[in-house]
Amino acid sequence: MHAFDVLGDPVRRRILELLAGAEHSSGDVVSVVQAEFGITQSAVSQHLKVLRESGFATVRVEGPRRLYALDPAPLQEVDAWLDGFRAFWVPRLEALATEVARGKKARRERGD
Repeated sequence: MHAFDVLGDPVRRRILELLAGAEHSSGDVVSVVQAEFGITQSAVSQHLKVLRESGFATVRVEGPRRLYALDPAPLQEVDAWLDGFRAFWVPRLEALATEVARGKKARRERGD
């Protein structure tokens, strides 16, 4: 599965957000995702499987628990691909930052 197919699903993106903060047990992931998306434990398990098989997540067994962690390598590949497009938005973001700074300066000068 292509990285953007994996990242295109909001449930998988949410799981990655959870894993980016810390390692989580499958039960923890299921609890959060079920509450937010209203899907079954089986559906969450399928999303975890996709993340594992596509390399976005790793799993280790600790007794009866499965602990999932983020593997940043596929995200670095996505970032490298996006790098070729940054030239399109970096100048616009810099121009926006300049306009914001001008607006702040103008408000200070007016005493707002």
